[in-house]
Amino acid sequence: MSARPPAGAATASRSVARPPVAPAESRPAASPAGRRRWAWLFVLGWAAQVAVRLWLGSGQTIPVATPDESGYLFAARVLTGGPGADMSFGTVYRGGYPLLLTPAIWLGAGPVGVYRTALVINALVSAVMLPLAYLLLRRLQVRRRWSYVFAHVTALLPCVLFYSEFVLTDAILPVVLTGWLLLAHAWLTAPPKRPGRPVSAHPLLTGTGASLLVAYAATSHTRGAILLAVHAALIVAAPVLRWRSWGNASAAGLALAAATGAGTLLNRSLLPHMYPYGDNDLGGNVVQRLTTPDGWGWMVSLGTGQVWYQSVATGGIAAVGLLALGCVAVRPPIMLPGSPGRTRALALAVLAIVAGIALATSAALPVEYRIGNYVYGRYLACVTPVLFAAGVAVLLRAPRRTPLLAAASAAALTVAAACAVQWYAGDLLSRYTYTPYDFPETSLLTWDWTSFRLWHATAAGLVLLGLSVAVARLRRHGPLLLAGLLAAVAVAMCATAIDRIAQPLVRAETAHTDLRDRVDLRAQRSIAVDWNVPWTIRLSQFYWAWWSDGIVFNARDVAPPQNVDMVVLAWPKDVPATASWPKGAPAGWHVADSRRTVEGDWVAWTR
Repeated sequence: MSARPPAGAATASRSVARPPVAPAESRPAASPAGRRRWAWLFVLGWAAQVAVRLWLGSGQTIPVATPDESGYLFAARVLTGGPGADMSFGTVYRGGYPLLLTPAIWLGAGPVGVYRTALVINALVSAVMLPLAYLLLRRLQVRRRWSYVFAHVTALLPCVLFYSEFVLTDAILPVVLTGWLLLAHAWLTAPPKRPGRPVSAHPLLTGTGASLLVAYAATSHTRGAILLAVHAALIVAAPVLRWRSWGNASAAGLALAAATGAGTLLNRSLLPHMYPYGDNDLGGNVVQRLTTPDGWGWMVSLGTGQVWYQSVATGGIAAVGLLALGCVAVRPPIMLPGSPGRTRALALAVLAIVAGIALATSAALPVEYRIGNYVYGRYLACVTPVLFAAGVAVLLRAPRRTPLLAAASAAALTVAAACAVQWYAGDLLSRYTYTPYDFPETSLLTWDWTSFRLWHATAAGLVLLGLSVAVARLRRHGPLLLAGLLAAVAVAMCATAIDRIAQPLVRAETAHTDLRDRVDLRAQRSIAVDWNVPWTIRLSQFYWAWWSDGIVFNARDVAPPQNVDMVVLAWPKDVPATASWPKGAPAGWHVADSRRTVEGDWVAWTR
């Protein structure tokens, strides 16, 4: 027998139910044949995502996101016992991501081979966003078929796809953070031990796994420190609020402490090889920003600019997801799995990560006189897939009026953020340096790859949000059309960014620095580069001389070292290349190559 539902239940059900959603309890168990089909769908889908990444990155042969790419490559080389590269007084690049790249050092032949192999590793890891996004959407109660479709869309977002075409931690951090969130959710919501039943290993494994991912993130990038703090807070809260036992939480805490300690030792081992004279300690910036009103103004406005960018770059979907998380943190809906307290804790954790990354990166950021100081998308790219998935769930699952309210609220948030950026930055948005690499998404939205247009990008993002809501409300094929719209925009952003931003940088950097046809770089076991050579060229010379130990000196203060095989000097104006060696070159040294470029002029000497 079945109980008759109370009066009004049918009406309420009709108002809430949407085509993309099916209650978990109403689904029949999948047959073995059905499970095999789904397994093949994920295998083939992952392979397709890998193929897209390899295709887009087929022309990438040299680091152009310098100094970041160069730093990670050199760190990986050091970890395999190779020569170091002097990057003193620069940003410290941590060892977690380079550890993942060590197979590229062993398998690649020369610098280009190493770089291309590193991009293959990126593709293999980045494509894992497909199954992770699927699991995340399923946790958000989106129907299975649409979870798979929108998992593909999530994996194609520029914050996932575009940055996988470069040797950057941003290629893997979205995967790491999404994986952590899934494991943390599984850990907190696992059923408690019941009398008469054996202790389940599931909470122990998920808690330990989440801790290991957090430690790896912290070992890979300073943004991981925010994730580390949030995860530590969850570990403390879990036993206090009786979500997990003290023993289980202690195991997760011990795993976190041990892995973080190992990561710290790994990072310290790189310092003598890459920063022999120290780094650009950004702690002073943080202290100054945290202790002055102007500093807080800088932090809040730049952090707001980062939120604005993620909203516009995703056509407002990430803003919908961000607001949805805020609502869940205040009042968790009953349809989400897990107890309200645990759901609220995870929502607060994601919001804390967003705010923490935005404020911490802004606090440490020096004044670089570029527009990307005020509006930037890369720092929050690691959490954008989570916000996007939450926004998609709202559009697909919520009662029919809720997406309209959510879209209006997201539009208001986006416009308010744009106003804050305009108020704080003002005419600096047109006076400061425009770096195309900082704006892969908004360049397409404004169809302008030479300048930044705040309000044009805002309008375009809101138009895309309106189209998304309108398409999602269609009774027939609405979710499919929404997925097609968002996927087409995402792929177009990535393809145009590669064609109009990345590839011109590759061609220019190669033309400005590649001397492989003039010098036998394998025979140059050590290279010294003048500090007065522009740093982009300096790092590229270290890259091409892959087998060489690289050091830096200042030719204005000291004589060029002669105990090396190649010396690269700055080339003064109005003098021949042969006169670039201060006070004349010693006997046996000759000019091997010289270039005058828009980045700077240099002369390579060998003996």
